[in-house]
Amino acid sequence: MTKTGNILKVAFRALSRNKLRSLLTALGIIIGVACVVATIGIGDGARLQAENQLKSLGTNFLMIFPGTTTSSGARTGWGGSSRLSGDDVEALKREVSTVSYVSATIRTVAQVIYGNQNWSTSIQGGEVDWPLIRSWNLSSGQFFTDQDNRTTSKVCVLGQTVKTNLFGDEDPIGRTIRIKNIPFKVVGILESKGGSTMGQDQDDIVIAPYETVRKKIMGTTAVGAILASAASNELVERAQEEITALLRQRHRINKAAGQDDDFMIRSQTEMLRQAEEQSRTMSALLWSIAGVSLLVGGIGIMNIMLVSVTERTREIGVRMAIGARGGDIRAQFLVEAVVLAVTGGTVGIGLGIGIQRTVARFAGWPVSVQPSAIWLAFVFSALVGIAFGFYPALKASRLDPIEALRYE
Repeated sequence: MTKTGNILKVAFRALSRNKLRSLLTALGIIIGVACVVATIGIGDGARLQAENQLKSLGTNFLMIFPGTTTSSGARTGWGGSSRLSGDDVEALKREVSTVSYVSATIRTVAQVIYGNQNWSTSIQGGEVDWPLIRSWNLSSGQFFTDQDNRTTSKVCVLGQTVKTNLFGDEDPIGRTIRIKNIPFKVVGILESKGGSTMGQDQDDIVIAPYETVRKKIMGTTAVGAILASAASNELVERAQEEITALLRQRHRINKAAGQDDDFMIRSQTEMLRQAEEQSRTMSALLWSIAGVSLLVGGIGIMNIMLVSVTERTREIGVRMAIGARGGDIRAQFLVEAVVLAVTGGTVGIGLGIGIQRTVARFAGWPVSVQPSAIWLAFVFSALVGIAFGFYPALKASRLDPIEALRYE
C-alpha cells in the first residue's frame, strides 16, 4: 500500500474509534455547508423567478402613477389624489417619440357573476395598447377595440383564473357576465401569466375598456395610472426622462423652485433592481449563518484534533521511534482533519440539496441546483479542515519522541 493509502487508512481508523464524537464534531461543517448549498440554490432560483415575473409585466415596461405631496410633506402613492388626466395620456402618445405604446388604466375590485357562479376579482380598465404593453396574448377570442373604449361598450376579456372559476370547461366567448349588476359580453380570454413578484395571481383579472370601467363601474374622472412601453430596452431611461419633462411642463411643476412632482414613474429596470436587492439581502443573511456554522465547525475540528493529539501522544512517540518524521506526523493529523471536514461537507451537500427541494415543494419557491455550488461547498469544507487542522497537526509533529514515549 502507498504512503498516502496508509495515511488515509489510519485516518479513517482513528475517526471510527469515536463515531459519535466525530459526528458531533462534523455537525458544524454539515450545517454550514448545507447553508451554503441552500443559499446559492434558493438565491439563484429567487433571482430567476423575479426576472421572469418582471419580464411578464411587459416589454420595456413603464408605469406612471399619482404621487402627491401633503402639507406635512408626506408622499402618497397609488390611491393618492391624482392630477393625471386623459389629456396627459394623449400628450404622451403624441409627443414622446421614445414610447411605442401608451394606455390609461384604472383598477377596482368587484364581484363577477355568471349564472349561479360568482367570483371576487380585479377589474382593470385599459385601452387598446394595454395587451401590447403587457406582452399579453389572447388564448381565444379578441381584444376590445378603440371604438369600444370611446363608446364605453360593455365588453370584457377574462384572465384564466376568472374563466376557470366562472365557466369551468365551458367556452366563455359570447357569454354575458355581470359586474356590479352591469352586463358585460366576454369577447376574449387571456393566456396564463402566473404569479407576480408580490405573489399575486396575475390571471385573476377582468379587462374592460378604460372609459367603461371609469364611467360605468367606478364613476370617477381620475386616471388611475398610465402604462407605457419604451420603443427599445436602450431607450427606457430616455423615455422616462422625456415623460418626466412633459408631465412637469403640463402640470406646471418648477423643480428649481423646490416643487415636488405630483406623479411617480417606475420602470422595469428599477423593479428588477429592487428584487435583486431583496434577493441579495436574503442571501447575505443565509451566508452569515453559513459562515458562523463553518467557523464553529472549524473550531470543533481543531478542538477534537488537539484532544486526539493528547490521547495519541504515546502512539506518536512510537511512530517517531521507528522512523516516522515530523512531516509524516503532520500529514497524518492534517489528513484526519480534512477527512472529517470533507465527510461533513459531503453530508452537508446532501442536506442542502434536500433543503432546496423541500422549499421548492412546500413553499413553492424555485430553486437552481448548480454544480458550481456543490464544488464550492466541497472546497469550503476542505479548506476549513486544512485551516483548523493545521495547528494540531503542527503540534503533533513537534512532540519530543522521548517525552512522547514516556507519556501515560
